[in-house]
Amino acid sequence: MINYLSSPFRWFFKLEAASGLVLLISAIAALIISNSYLAPFYFSTLEKYIFFGFKDFGLKLSVLHWINDALMAIFFFFVTLEIKREFIQGELSNLKQAILPIIAAVGGMLVPALIYVYINFGDIETLNGWAIPSATDIAFSLGVLSLLGSRVPVSLKVFLTALAIIDDLGAIVIIAFFYSGDLSIFNLSMMLFSFIVLLVLNRFGIKKFLPYLIIGILLWHFTHESGIHATIAGVLLACTIPHRKKNKDFSLLIKIEHAISPYVAFGIMPLFAFANAGVSLDGISFSSLLQPVPLGILLGLFVGKQLGVFVFSYISIKFGFAEMPRNSGWVKLYGVGVLTGIGFTMSLFVGNLAFAENIQYIDGVKLGVLSGSLLSTLLGYFLILSTPKNEKK
Repeated sequence: MINYLSSPFRWFFKLEAASGLVLLISAIAALIISNSYLAPFYFSTLEKYIFFGFKDFGLKLSVLHWINDALMAIFFFFVTLEIKREFIQGELSNLKQAILPIIAAVGGMLVPALIYVYINFGDIETLNGWAIPSATDIAFSLGVLSLLGSRVPVSLKVFLTALAIIDDLGAIVIIAFFYSGDLSIFNLSMMLFSFIVLLVLNRFGIKKFLPYLIIGILLWHFTHESGIHATIAGVLLACTIPHRKKNKDFSLLIKIEHAISPYVAFGIMPLFAFANAGVSLDGISFSSLLQPVPLGILLGLFVGKQLGVFVFSYISIKFGFAEMPRNSGWVKLYGVGVLTGIGFTMSLFVGNLAFAENIQYIDGVKLGVLSGSLLSTLLGYFLILSTPKNEKK
């Protein structure tokens, strides 16, 4: 499938793999604290309101909303920078290289959503969570893959990375179209105007980040007030950051990507995990997992993801639309498909959006995401571990 690794990919893989461990620690810490005597302090802190701004111009949001709306906008900004770079000159710039992860990602988003819809069919409120099990956590899945070392061929690492990036692109589209609120025409107009200004900056080849940042902050404010989820501002801003192949000596996109990556990987994502993974386990039993929301998410992540990714990959390879990753075999490819069921960060994020008006389902979302991601981690890891290093196709 892919015959070489670009320097940005090697850097990206190492970064994501390392941050997966920090994410895991943050999630475990949140679970422990939310079930200890510190639980009241933990939850009350997240609900505290903080004002940012000057006099009458500013926003007052809870700590949790600042994390989920503002800091996660930076996360989506970073992710979109990666996606843009990959499509311009990375692993997704060549259709032949990109076709397998693209097809696999479509299967990995479609099948989990169908499973969730089937389990929640007939309940309008819970059906809104259909997209929760469709997401893949890049850092966690690559972190698990990195633990397997040389047992995993480089081509499969590239396959999982590309698939997860496309998965994130799908999540961005879903958030923009399905999880927006009532729209404000004025703020939408100002949002569009801000985006046009950013495009003009790009068109004139402005290579300083400060003008983009100033307009980007205004874009975030108008997006937040418009009814569209504020994280979309990070996506729009990233789309306007210059990156042209002919500029070999300097790329503002790559410069920003490398500058903010440690803060995103080891700051924003672990903080998001810590703020969103906390769930009280009081009164929770096995029967709690059989409720429609957690069960739909659990089966979507653990069953739907692996089936969607593997079946779509198998069909595309067998019919000649794509090629089997080099030095790989069906079992390892299936194992990687299982690892895409590690939804965690992205699934929790989509869950918060899906049930923003029905918070009684949030604990069920967390339960389903955590259990589905855990089962996918264990099965995927041990499946690949038990496969011979040089697997026969």
